[in-house]
Amino acid sequence: MQKYDLIVIGSGPGGQRAAIQGAKLGKRIAVIEKKEVVGGACINTGTIPSKTMREAVMHLSGYQYQNVYGMNYRVKDKITMEDLSFRVQHVIRTECDVTQNQMGRNNIDLLTGAASFVDSHRLRVQNSRGTTEIEGDNIVIAVGTRPAASATVPINNRTIINSDQIFQLEQVPKTLIVVGGGVIGVEYASMFAALGVRVILIEKRPRLLEFADSEIIEALSYHLRDHRVTLRMGEEVVSVEETADGVIATLESKKKIAGDALLYSIGRQGNVDGLHLEAAGLEADSRGRITVDDEYRTAQRHIFAVGDVIGFPSLASVSMEQGRMAACHAFNVPAKTDPGAYPYGIYTIPEISFVGKTEEQLTDEDVPYEVGLAYYREIARGQIRGDTTGRLKLIFHRETREILGVHIIGEGASELLHIGQAVMTLKGTVDYFINTVFNFPTLAECYKAAAFNGLNKLVGLENVKYKAAEVA
Repeated sequence: MQKYDLIVIGSGPGGQRAAIQGAKLGKRIAVIEKKEVVGGACINTGTIPSKTMREAVMHLSGYQYQNVYGMNYRVKDKITMEDLSFRVQHVIRTECDVTQNQMGRNNIDLLTGAASFVDSHRLRVQNSRGTTEIEGDNIVIAVGTRPAASATVPINNRTIINSDQIFQLEQVPKTLIVVGGGVIGVEYASMFAALGVRVILIEKRPRLLEFADSEIIEALSYHLRDHRVTLRMGEEVVSVEETADGVIATLESKKKIAGDALLYSIGRQGNVDGLHLEAAGLEADSRGRITVDDEYRTAQRHIFAVGDVIGFPSLASVSMEQGRMAACHAFNVPAKTDPGAYPYGIYTIPEISFVGKTEEQLTDEDVPYEVGLAYYREIARGQIRGDTTGRLKLIFHRETREILGVHIIGEGASELLHIGQAVMTLKGTVDYFINTVFNFPTLAECYKAAAFNGLNKLVGLENVKYKAAEVA
């Protein structure tokens, strides 16, 4: 029986980083991957395909330049699913090669097959060639998630699909029903809307993306409606049926919504089926999530879990960091990270990215804060790029001026955010942006404009206090 210092189950972002970190520490590492390709859902069905599709949509639809050349501007008049899939498949192949190459360079043993626990240290790996057993001093569970299923939505892989099956649509639908206003649902809703598809988004909560800043989400909702997306908030689907012309969704309120296709994107389910967690003394909840502590240890201290299988925030970037940290903790290597400074990137059209606290959170915590705003339309680069809808929101402490949060909507938001993230992580103040020269013309100038906007409000407040003192 082969014995390893660390066995990683799953080759997605969390598993990959855990394995590479362990290898860099000079340990003997094995990665078990159920599928014939590495990368997990991130590369093959989730993050990489959806973000690549977004780039294809942006390019082929001419979306970014319609403010300059007119709403009828398009790079290609009739965009097909094959056009979108072509670019996606190219990127997937490249990313799979890169991931496999990284593992090879770091002397990581890659085992293909379905993993299951024999006990808390031994794993059985089963594939078409037979069954083997391996043993590990430490184990990282990084199996990821899959789209959740519902008895009320009969997925048929043609007109009723989940997010893993987007490219099984035979053609771009004229009308698309999206069930679920979470990150995945809103991202795909905005992409299809940019293609000219009439989208009806159904969400049972009162607003989209409740964990994000409400002002930013209001702006996103406005842009979605501006592109003919119908938002059915506070509604819930009770049944879906396929018809000769497409699909019909019946809502709890008795409304009936007709469309050419329906995308079901409510929740994800952990891929723990078949792992036999009980043999290792572990268990998962009804959604397949495994509970961990601050070091990503499970109930068995030598078994760790990272990534989507442990729940929120379910971001590829965070999964990578969790995998790295788990490997460090497994071998008692000092390592630090700050979850409060993790950035969020939501690849809607327009893009959203944020870090730190929202206004709602700071209000609940009774923290005195001020807000500075900058608009892309007032920045030269915004006009050059044809993006006049974006804005940057800087939140800082009213007394110490320390940066508390940065929230951006607009193209390039997820890249632009890292400037604010760095300043916030280093406990910088809003004065940094006042005293720093940014290249011209760049979107980074938004930080300076927002800083001036926010500090001008502080000056206004001080003048009010001074005049009040004079009257008294």
